[in-house]
Amino acid sequence: MAQVGSVVRRGRRLAAAVLVAALGLLAPGLSAHDIPHDVTVQAFAKPEGQRLRLLVRVPLKSIMDVEFPRKGREFVDLERADPALNAAARQYVANQIDLYEDGTSLPAPRIVSTRISLESDRSFNSYDDALAHVTGQPLSPRETLFWEQGLLDVFLEYPIHSDRSEFAVNARFDRLAQRVVTALRFLPPDGLSRAFELEGDAGLVRLDPRWHQAALRFVNLGFFHILGGADHLLFLCCLVIPFRRLRSLVPIVTAFTVAHSITLLASAYGYAPDALWFPPLIETLIAASIVYMAVENILVPDTGRLAGRWVVAFGFGLVHGFGFSFGLQHTLQFAGSHLLTSLLSFNVGVEIGQVLVLCLMIPALDAVFRFLVAERPGTIVLSAIVAHTAWHWMTDRFDVLRQFPWPTVTAAGVASGMRWLMLLLALVGVHLLWRARARHWSPAPSPAPKDRGEVPA
Repeated sequence: MAQVGSVVRRGRRLAAAVLVAALGLLAPGLSAHDIPHDVTVQAFAKPEGQRLRLLVRVPLKSIMDVEFPRKGREFVDLERADPALNAAARQYVANQIDLYEDGTSLPAPRIVSTRISLESDRSFNSYDDALAHVTGQPLSPRETLFWEQGLLDVFLEYPIHSDRSEFAVNARFDRLAQRVVTALRFLPPDGLSRAFELEGDAGLVRLDPRWHQAALRFVNLGFFHILGGADHLLFLCCLVIPFRRLRSLVPIVTAFTVAHSITLLASAYGYAPDALWFPPLIETLIAASIVYMAVENILVPDTGRLAGRWVVAFGFGLVHGFGFSFGLQHTLQFAGSHLLTSLLSFNVGVEIGQVLVLCLMIPALDAVFRFLVAERPGTIVLSAIVAHTAWHWMTDRFDVLRQFPWPTVTAAGVASGMRWLMLLLALVGVHLLWRARARHWSPAPSPAPKDRGEVPA
């Protein structure tokens, strides 16, 4: 029996060794079909007459379920590749993109042609070159092409009613890789091409939106941007804590709104620095603004002395406006030809979000100060918590800022800096004048009434 048990154990060990060896042999083949990490899809969409042409380029390494004929082990057999190319074009391109004309989904496209291209091919730099390439001569069958280093080019054609219609697209290429960016260029008949950079499944994108469509989209973006920005919400909290009265908050919040609208518009029209150090500088200053407002809440017990805070809110609003612009840079591509309308709509969305936050925050703070803690100790505790959080943000962001070298001084940079410095000095002047007015022109206290029973000497 012992010998039988020994034979069984040796058999199990041999089977395990064979299994490990088989997995080792299969590992290279399995790793070759791993999902890529980053993939860029290039596309052109051009309506002409009663057809819309769509040219798409997809890396072959992202096509997992279509087996291309091989010669050798890893080289594509170009003479027998057409059926596989058509299957890949249908499954990975035509079925993953929906086009709409005036809100109606277009029918399935016709695959006009497919091509395999080398990675060094640059024909998709322009629409005309891409069209000539996809409809031109294919690669020579004698070309040696490793399958993971090739590109699949597809020419699709959709029937449309008019090239002046309103078009929209929903590209769902997110399954091609862990991160997919679709670089789409739309070429309408008016000749003003529009470039889009869509990440993953970006949903429905209007290629030439009307002003009200762009406005609605950016109101929505502004609303959720302010609700998702923890630093902006903490700044609003610092504004509300010492006041909690709508009449006192209106000039402060209005000043903050006007200020961030100015810098948001300035950034969108190219009047802000585009250096790499500028975003971390603004993020650091935003955290510093929260620390300042929280410390002022702690050190200044008299709310009457905070009456001029609207000037401070305006100055910090300029900084926060640059912060809003960083979150808006990628989404301005959806504005179409309505840039100003979209920017103003974004501000409207931000204001709606701010009003909602104030409507929730004011009664909540009133309840805390009425039932849990007295107003002055509560103001100190809440402001200290906010200051502590913002201080850590400020130090972390400053560590990032320190990694950038000092900017090179140029004439254009000095001129731009002088404009913003003059605005800052004007704000400081207004703030000082307001404080002086509050100090010297405040009404004198009324004298105490005389005792009616007092007998004059």
